[in-house]
Amino acid sequence: MTVSMPRVRAVFAAIILSLTLSGCGYNTIPTLEEQAKARWADVQNNYQRRADLIPNLVSTVQGYAKQEKDVLTAVVEARAKATQVKIDVSQLTDPEKLKQFQDAQNQLSGALGRLLAVSENYPDLKSNQNFLALQSQLEGTENRITVARRDYIEAARVYNTELKTFPGLLWANTVFRGNKPMAEFTAGDNAQTPPQVKF
Repeated sequence: MTVSMPRVRAVFAAIILSLTLSGCGYNTIPTLEEQAKARWADVQNNYQRRADLIPNLVSTVQGYAKQEKDVLTAVVEARAKATQVKIDVSQLTDPEKLKQFQDAQNQLSGALGRLLAVSENYPDLKSNQNFLALQSQLEGTENRITVARRDYIEAARVYNTELKTFPGLLWANTVFRGNKPMAEFTAGDNAQTPPQVKF
């Protein structure tokens, strides 16, 4: 059995072509595209984390702040009532006036007792700790989003560069003709305005 020289050349050319294709970047465009998509998914994940986390933290802070506000409001109101009810020396013989004065003072004592109980149980008021935790979580969340956006921007840049430079340009104009450049992340019109957090 004789093997013709053109057949040997064709096999040899096919081997060389396949080795060249495997090392010339054929897989680079799909790989970079998937990396960019994964980076974008991370950006969306961090936005979702913020959307889920922040309302819950704000509600927690509001809950503790309301409880502590109620205690402090009760103290202020009891103090106002206690200072309105006055008794002078000539009224010491009137049991009704003395009872009104004593009731007002007892209300203030009760409100102060609740305030003392809160401050003994929580030397630093819980709302203060929760405000600090909220601030920390907001900062951490925004940092995560910034990092995720930066990673996406870099992945999109690498992918887009591959589509425009050699040898990726050859693949982009032949086999991967349907692949379009990834959109670059751009800041919105209101990016200069810091977000508002209301309590």
